[in-house]
Amino acid sequence: MPASANKTRRVAVLADSDTRWKWGALTARRLAGDGLRLDGYLLRGRATPTPRQLTEVGVRADALREVSTVEFLRVMDTTTAGDEPYDLLVLALVGGGVQAVLHGLRQVWPARTRRPVVVTGYVGVVYEKLADGLLLRHGADLVLANSRHDAERFRAVYEGVGADASAVTEAALPFLGGTPYRGAWAARGGNRPYTVVFAAQPSVPDTRTDRAYLLDRLIRHARLHPDRQVLLKLRSRVGEHTTHLEELPYQKLARATDLPPNLHLVHGPMGEVLDGTDLLVTVSSTAALEALHRHIPTAILTDLGVREALGNHYFTGSGCLASWDQLDAGHLPEPDPRWTARQGVAADGSGDTAFAAARARVDSLLDTPGGLPPLAPWYSLATAPGYLPGILARHHLAPDGALLPGTPPADRAPGPARQLVRRAARGAYRHGVQRIAPVVRRLGEL
Repeated sequence: MPASANKTRRVAVLADSDTRWKWGALTARRLAGDGLRLDGYLLRGRATPTPRQLTEVGVRADALREVSTVEFLRVMDTTTAGDEPYDLLVLALVGGGVQAVLHGLRQVWPARTRRPVVVTGYVGVVYEKLADGLLLRHGADLVLANSRHDAERFRAVYEGVGADASAVTEAALPFLGGTPYRGAWAARGGNRPYTVVFAAQPSVPDTRTDRAYLLDRLIRHARLHPDRQVLLKLRSRVGEHTTHLEELPYQKLARATDLPPNLHLVHGPMGEVLDGTDLLVTVSSTAALEALHRHIPTAILTDLGVREALGNHYFTGSGCLASWDQLDAGHLPEPDPRWTARQGVAADGSGDTAFAAARARVDSLLDTPGGLPPLAPWYSLATAPGYLPGILARHHLAPDGALLPGTPPADRAPGPARQLVRRAARGAYRHGVQRIAPVVRRLGEL
């Protein structure tokens, strides 16, 4: 056993939304094992999670603070040079954020071999911007793939542009688990009705017409089956943002509708909702993978087509594609075991085995003789001079990863007035997205 595996590991997670915080923190726990001190950093921005969202996620840290990219780089500079450096750093960010932090760290750790192992990956199904997102994540020591299928695709992209693909490591979604489904509760003599859950998504579909259609079909299903409990599982409350923007929350559409008594809108951790689910219905939510892992009957809707824009094309070959008409008639999709195995959702147990290779790689890197080499993202001023500077500038970094002139010092704590302005600006942005933008879009269609 590596010597580094015998001590309590210090781990940092930088996340930019509630779902990425959940992925990053749970990934850190899978990789670091039982001996763990977890420090969380929430990147300040439009999707910074609220205290309610963090509570719902249910993953606690030993310390948690909100930071800008510049502030975070300063923390990484001082902690790495101190007596208690981090062993592991998980970047749970959008691709541009990962790339900016990697270049910033390359600047603050120019030749420092005593540095954390840097890990990144994806929070769920990867169905769009494959090349773009992957190349923006290149440069981390580990780029986690959630399945064998993803690992093969990731390596093909890196090798196809001449980038080092050795960082790609097969693992799984860290939140897969829970009690396996054992058949309808009512059929087993339970005291709750057969429960159908529709897992809503913030940005899929993205038009009022399509979202109203899905809500109407859910209502129709509830009325056709008054003996069933039908739940609309929401991702966030009005005014909150998650990983993706939600201009038209279902709860706003539902206010103008007479809902049947057996249809309810619910929040809460998806794992807890799945504990009482007999049929999971969605367009393309990652919740489908959680349900399939637990052997819960799962339907991927085809009503709006099978299209890349919806993400449900990812599930072709799964055996789970179905329409509301079929579900209304009692159809239960049967997943193809070969497909689920390739997607990393067929394993039994907690999923620890799926992270064995990643843990071994982390151990090996921490015990590298002479320390770790400098970070080496494939994007540079030599490979992408017209693209990289814009990515870095959004985080107040120059093309070489250094701070742009005029950037406020990272150690200057914002005063009460500045904190108030930030909260007001964030609220105004969310109001604009969810109330003003839909009106402007409708006016543009007149």
